[in-house]
Amino acid sequence: MTVVASYVYRNGKRAEAVPVDGPAPRLSGQDFVWIGLHEPSPDELHALAETYELHPLAVEDAINAHQVPKVEAYGEQLFVVAKTAHLEGEKFKYGETAIFVGRRHIITVRHGSARNHAAIRAQLEASPQLLSKGPDYVLHGIIDFIADGYLPLVQTIEDKVLEMEQKMLANFLEREQIRRLFRLRRQLILFGRILGPMSEVAGKLVNLDLPCLDRDAKPFFRDVLDHIRRVEGMVGGLREVITSVFEASNLLEQQRQGVITRQLAAWAAILAVPTAIAGIYGMNFENMPELKTEYGYPAVLIAIVLLCSILFYRFRKSGWL
Repeated sequence: MTVVASYVYRNGKRAEAVPVDGPAPRLSGQDFVWIGLHEPSPDELHALAETYELHPLAVEDAINAHQVPKVEAYGEQLFVVAKTAHLEGEKFKYGETAIFVGRRHIITVRHGSARNHAAIRAQLEASPQLLSKGPDYVLHGIIDFIADGYLPLVQTIEDKVLEMEQKMLANFLEREQIRRLFRLRRQLILFGRILGPMSEVAGKLVNLDLPCLDRDAKPFFRDVLDHIRRVEGMVGGLREVITSVFEASNLLEQQRQGVITRQLAAWAAILAVPTAIAGIYGMNFENMPELKTEYGYPAVLIAIVLLCSILFYRFRKSGWL
């Protein structure tokens, strides 16, 4: 079993280490146990479940690690599943954290998460007054830590999209850039499917009467809910930006093609004048105007140049050239 940490906390301070393969420690007052595990085996987690009387259905969910974010109450214990996320290149990778909360214990089981809980543990240990209030405040710290990790991911994708938007305004998007836009949009859609259930989890922790949660802890979870909703709003707005970038690029491409079409049509009309005149005078007829006069040939060339110049000026003035 990969035990990240296992300690008894007394009066908000770390007291002593707790062996996870032994009996539960004797606790008094506001003491509680905080155990952090990383991808334990089923046998190891079942053994820990016997020690702390964890519900078997919750244990199975923690082992499978393919759950949507949720909150469930089992008697006097609470079971929470939260989804973690991190970026690998421009692709979202997801992990899962299962949290067992009792009156005297909190047990976290991480799967596939790139961020461990060492930072949040150190942060809470630096605030003994808050940590002394019990496992529900530790639960808030963990959920808040996970939710805070969402914002930098969205901001990174946002920076990439805005960079592509600037390139689109300067130059037309290439095929690979368009494919990249659609990949980013797909990643955001999938991420939105995580944010929705996470928002529901935070909402339940705020609004429902659940075991092991004091009323004084509700405002803390409301703050987490606000953070998740903010990220949801950013993701929705970013998806609209990606759509608008693609649409604007498409409109600019259509405009460019329209300009080229008009230019080709204008030049075709201009070149049609000398082509038509040369074609007529290339015919074998005797009675052609100016055919046998001394200045007939220069007169025809002057007429061609004059007509082409008039057409060029009119097309240029109308914006076709």
